[in-house]
Amino acid sequence: MMKRKLLFLLFFSISLLGVAQKPNVIIIYADDLGYGDLSCYGATKIHTPHLDKLAKQGIRFTNAHSTSATCTPSRYALMTGQYPWRRTGTNILPGDAALIVPTNKITLPKVFKQAGYQTAIVGKWHLGLGEQVEKNWNGEIKPGPNETGFDYSFIFPATADRVPSVFVENHHVVGLDSTDPIQVDYHKKIGNDPTGAEHPELLKMKASPNHGHNNTIVNGIGRIGFMSGGKTARWTDEEMPLTFLEKAKTFIDVNKSKPFFLFYALTEPHVPRMPSTMFKGKSGLGFRGDAILQLDWAVGEIMKQVKATGIEKNTIIIFSSDNGPVLDDGYVDGAVTELNGHTPNGPFRGGKYSALEAGTCVPFIMNWPGKLHSKTSDALICQMDLLASFASLLHVPLADSVATDSKNMLPALLGKSSTGRSELVTQGGALSIIKDGWKYIEPNNGPANTGPLLTNIETGNAPHTQLYHLAKDKNESINLSGSYPDKVKELASLLEKIKQNKP
Repeated sequence: MMKRKLLFLLFFSISLLGVAQKPNVIIIYADDLGYGDLSCYGATKIHTPHLDKLAKQGIRFTNAHSTSATCTPSRYALMTGQYPWRRTGTNILPGDAALIVPTNKITLPKVFKQAGYQTAIVGKWHLGLGEQVEKNWNGEIKPGPNETGFDYSFIFPATADRVPSVFVENHHVVGLDSTDPIQVDYHKKIGNDPTGAEHPELLKMKASPNHGHNNTIVNGIGRIGFMSGGKTARWTDEEMPLTFLEKAKTFIDVNKSKPFFLFYALTEPHVPRMPSTMFKGKSGLGFRGDAILQLDWAVGEIMKQVKATGIEKNTIIIFSSDNGPVLDDGYVDGAVTELNGHTPNGPFRGGKYSALEAGTCVPFIMNWPGKLHSKTSDALICQMDLLASFASLLHVPLADSVATDSKNMLPALLGKSSTGRSELVTQGGALSIIKDGWKYIEPNNGPANTGPLLTNIETGNAPHTQLYHLAKDKNESINLSGSYPDKVKELASLLEKIKQNKP
């Protein structure tokens, strides 16, 4: 009898330990991927089996948003739990920008650090490096991701179409030859490297006019900005995503016996789209479609790595995108001419750069085997809410003065509630506010379209007020501002209060 009691106590203690074990967390963040780019979100011209599986085994959110319709502000909000428009300088950054994430305040990785996690970022950063624009790329580059809460970082500084086209591991450029120092300038040409403007015959991918992709040529592709030096450190586009994947898998393997947080920031399907050889031509939708297949495969590889290390049932995987889709974004890569009936926007108007729904309504999948059951949720959530939600899950206290725009959406994220945010402000060319199925877009005198010489996307800008009933009109086709003046007044007033930080 005593033996049976001891065994019971032993098993009970083990079960309690299992329940109390902190889950690993992997956020996989795509770049410029639209709501309609995945087959689990309705795409019929392209098949994404690994993400479909991730969604089928977890929760697929249909009303999830980034804060902004472009990359830098969305990433800033994800990191800080604060609307990016509250701070100047959070627009799309050049590759030589200074760090914009505060190092003395709470961030998403710092939440995990306080809970005893190992933390890492692998992939795109685009939040600036160093204390000023002028920096020595050949020495220690700081502050950066490590100072914002990541124990380990393996990144490229900005975007794949901006120089410097190098990897930075922790504080140093990878593979740099000290006799060939790097210089970067975003205003004038430096060094003797050919540019796309001067030598278009050297380009293996033609650049569209008016986008700025005709500066220094790296790997046969014109970039934004000028650089010289660092020849041995420059990555090639075809192998760059594979390098990020290998670094992410290694981090998972090394830290499998302790709780970890990995922010795996993919570069696909952002331009320049130059997928690895095994994916070129596979989608039938041009290089953009091929890049989406490559993205889906990488997600599958992460899922395999998690399973192979035996931590699948104690690992949360979240997948989302930083903003909506864009087709012609500076390179002639078949994204438009080979679209083949594919609808990256899904049921929405607009896209990247737009205040309309396609700008910020993005795929969002939450997967936690054994903890979450397959379902679809229309709860209104925002990526910015991950900070407060994980602080709640991990019992990390947050002061009232920090991450003030991040809301604890843990019940919705875990599928225990169908109720999400009461309201959300989104940022395109204009600010919008979404509440109870209604969306108000404030007047804005900017252009109504980015223009055919640029991305040819509806911006949602208009000099008059706009009001849409999203619950009945996802496509924002009928402006109801004249029919519901009280609703316009209510939402305009609420937006103004939130702007003043008085929700």
